[in-house]
Amino acid sequence: MIDITKIPSPAYVMDESLLRKNLALIRSVGERAGVTIILAFKAFALWKSFPIIKEYISCSTASSPWEAQLAWEEMGSKAHAYSPAYTEKDFLVIKACSSHITFNSLSQFRRFYNDTLDNATPVSCGLRINPEYSEVTTDLYNPAAPGSRLGMIREELGDQLPKGIEGLHFHTLCESSSFALENTLKRVEARFGDLLPHIRWLNMGGGHLITGDNYDVEHLIGLLRDFKRKYPNLELILEPGAAFVWKTGILVSSVADIVENRGIKTAILDVSFTCHMPDCLEMPYKPVVRGAYQEAKPGKPTYRLGGNSCLSGDYMGDWSFDKALQIGDKIVFEDMIHYTIVKTTLFNGIPHPDLCLWRENGSLEVYRRFGYEDYKNRMD
Repeated sequence: MIDITKIPSPAYVMDESLLRKNLALIRSVGERAGVTIILAFKAFALWKSFPIIKEYISCSTASSPWEAQLAWEEMGSKAHAYSPAYTEKDFLVIKACSSHITFNSLSQFRRFYNDTLDNATPVSCGLRINPEYSEVTTDLYNPAAPGSRLGMIREELGDQLPKGIEGLHFHTLCESSSFALENTLKRVEARFGDLLPHIRWLNMGGGHLITGDNYDVEHLIGLLRDFKRKYPNLELILEPGAAFVWKTGILVSSVADIVENRGIKTAILDVSFTCHMPDCLEMPYKPVVRGAYQEAKPGKPTYRLGGNSCLSGDYMGDWSFDKALQIGDKIVFEDMIHYTIVKTTLFNGIPHPDLCLWRENGSLEVYRRFGYEDYKNRMD
């Protein structure tokens, strides 16, 4: 258990023991199902923790040249790359740092395919497909919404795959269950099933919340085993991101001021929702605050929690507490490691929280502290 009294404010703190618990489960699923599970950097790319992660998995997925370069430099393995569009400049890095490259369209594949046929750096090429089915209800995160720019529908693909395509890739999940994957696979088979015997690999994308509290791991393993029996030619690949670090850490903040306007009390913190917890506003969802009631309780001290940027909407509410908040009190946001650090900004020049690891031996390792130069140099 992280000792909050030893944590500076503000700081993201990942718990090594909880990380290892998630990693052990993910490795077990991969081994029992006979599939390849890799880390998606889009959800988590805290590379100083990669020595721990590499004890359990060996590969990662990248959606940009910088992510691909990070995979090669810090994971020590080439990436499974996908991007909605590559450019000539970016593709040089993608090619050098990737073992698999998925193209979003036939035009992108035709534009870059010859460049991948280099014996010195062989790359397995694939196409992203859109089964036009998703159980994701938030449009911002739904890759299969009508008119989506992500992936090819069957009518675009035609009857045969182009020469040089060895795999297909779909991604329609977001923190989803194994039953959502099962329903998606039925649609993939209905639309693209005739192509599956003619490829080497099928990438099932991310969004598999394997480490979630109510995720049916045994159903997932059975589903993947059955699919492999049906298509023994296929290597099955899953690339979750959030599942690796689900509920492995916190964001520690402090109350900087308390203001009141027409009976609404707001505790202004030394962190920002828009800068440091963007998914709370985008998804949107209300994070769990340690020691607080998630809804207003009559008779209890109740507050909005406000960020310290100048954006008027940089707040959420309401939470109730057993006792009134005081300036300097620590506010701990639970489950703040996935889709936070990778999406933070320095908007308004708001200081960035420290990046920390709470070691299994009870010590705190500070990976990184940020300063004024980090803000200034972004616009140098």
